[in-house]
Amino acid sequence: MDELRTFPFRAVCLALAAALVAACAGGGTAPVTTVEQTASPIPEATPAPTTEALTTATVQPSATPAPRWDELPVAANDAASLAKQLVMVETALRDPNVSGAQLAWMGHLQQLAYSRLADYPDWKDTVLGALPVSTRSAVLGSLEAGKQLRSMGGPIPKTLPDWKIVEPAPIDELLGDYREAETAFGVPWYYLAAIHLVETRTGRIRGLSSAGAQGPMQFMPATWAMYGKGDINDTHDAIMGAARYLKAAGAPDNMQKALFAYNHSQGYVNALVAYAAVMKADPMAYRGYHGWQVYYPTADGPVLLAVGWTKE
Repeated sequence: MDELRTFPFRAVCLALAAALVAACAGGGTAPVTTVEQTASPIPEATPAPTTEALTTATVQPSATPAPRWDELPVAANDAASLAKQLVMVETALRDPNVSGAQLAWMGHLQQLAYSRLADYPDWKDTVLGALPVSTRSAVLGSLEAGKQLRSMGGPIPKTLPDWKIVEPAPIDELLGDYREAETAFGVPWYYLAAIHLVETRTGRIRGLSSAGAQGPMQFMPATWAMYGKGDINDTHDAIMGAARYLKAAGAPDNMQKALFAYNHSQGYVNALVAYAAVMKADPMAYRGYHGWQVYYPTADGPVLLAVGWTKE
């Protein structure tokens, strides 16, 4: 069987894993935002059941402005405040009334909050203790996935990648593609979603890997010729191709074997299994992952590659 290779060198895998350890602050319209600490307001809140509630003064203490959906979120700098943020975020992500810019903002803040917990593991007990029991396992699963990706190691890249960052397809459209592939090939949708998340942040990254892998599910052209149908850069076609390949590699009976065939790294496999377990237990968790952004590690710290960014 021809090998399906994803990002072929560990530095690029680390680039996506860096989203779990990066902190992002500030705003503006620059397509590349260097991560740094600022004095921007930290959104803190009690749980909010509806979009309307999220936009009122009851979301936060009166001295703190309500979240601005058109500005970058900022993770809190202490355990108690981070706990309040995550209570707000995890509740909002599971509220079907929260959508659009608010939902994307909440997903991005979730990503940054998880990153902060990775940086300060001694905060974990305080933060987890504040969360509803129903969401603790999801947070723990995501933290474990990030830990596994970081274990892959690799040098810090010296240059920014030859990528273009675009808006991902809508949540409902992607879930439809994953479930269509599951029906056709028996590969559970949440594994396909996990691969899509790790490989290209659910399709935000457009560009080749250093070995020439292409498309939202990162196929080598020779592998695509064997398992793909249609356009390697088309989201639907790529997801179907990934399911077709995983089926040939042993899925769904042996997902460990199939995922290892996708990328020969046990850390990669462990991360996918952890993300998949979160979504299997709570499909609404995908709404958070869909909002995760592309960060890239540099010697000066992680850089946010925002939608519209392209290397000049």
